[in-house]
Amino acid sequence: MNKTDKIFIAGHTGLIGSAVVRRLQDEGFVNLLLARHADLELTNAAAVDVFFEQHLPDYVILAAGRVGGIIENQTYPADFMNANLAIQLNVLKAAHCAGVRKLILFASSCMYPRECPQPMAETALLSGYPEPTSLAYAISKLAGMQMCLAYNQQYGEQRFIPVIPNSAFGPNDNFDPKSGHVLSSLIRRFHEAHQTGAESLTLWGSGTPRREFIYTDDIADACIALLKGNTSTLELPLNLGAGQDISIRELAETIACMIGYSGAIEWDTGKPDGAPRKLLDSSRLRAFGWQPSADFEGSLKDTYQWYLNNIENAAACS
Repeated sequence: MNKTDKIFIAGHTGLIGSAVVRRLQDEGFVNLLLARHADLELTNAAAVDVFFEQHLPDYVILAAGRVGGIIENQTYPADFMNANLAIQLNVLKAAHCAGVRKLILFASSCMYPRECPQPMAETALLSGYPEPTSLAYAISKLAGMQMCLAYNQQYGEQRFIPVIPNSAFGPNDNFDPKSGHVLSSLIRRFHEAHQTGAESLTLWGSGTPRREFIYTDDIADACIALLKGNTSTLELPLNLGAGQDISIRELAETIACMIGYSGAIEWDTGKPDGAPRKLLDSSRLRAFGWQPSADFEGSLKDTYQWYLNNIENAAACS
């Protein structure tokens, strides 16, 4: 790679995309192609084709898509499938036609079977039924991953690299309790409960499911390593996880302590838990040379501080 190569980051204002932009800028890359949603509708195939024809990017990071928690997934499954399938199909086709040297697509750990040996290796994909509460999203991401592999197979070049990060968190996350993921949603709910002096806070499920959380700076580091390195013989797809998990109950207690909330935490066991555990086997990516470096509790504090610094914008996006 050269520092002047054109790199298109689709979804550059989002959680993962913004972290990739920060890292690329830190590395001295000066030719980043950044298009906001208002300027480029990725679900519009014609608009995507025109963008690629005009700009001819050398590299693409596909971090755009519709994401959300259990409530969003259960309420808008058709919207999730429509948006994610369209974005992936449009960008992959345009990237292929434009001769992009390398493209990284972010898939999801939701693709794995609900009941899956832990830690989950890439070979377990399609070996069982995914978690029903996020099935539409999981199927759309499986399709995107398979499209990458299909292009590589059909055209004999391993240019499209599907990566499967586990639960990401960090600056620019969605902190809306209704549409955000569990960690960011808990930060906001405990913050507001602390501010109002609430005596108790009720959370969904039993608190027993275990999740692996990975800070977006680690994801960005892996992304840049894959862009720079020789990926021609890598076995794909690639899991991207921190290597350790935590129960939702432990997470809630950690966030409550960090924020200073001293009220009771109650659990509504009538609400769904989701998959019982999601811990990734990231040995393929580690063998390539990437290692996570972020400290979980320190990264959690940094994420909360970002929320405090941007609390008005975070509330406005809800």
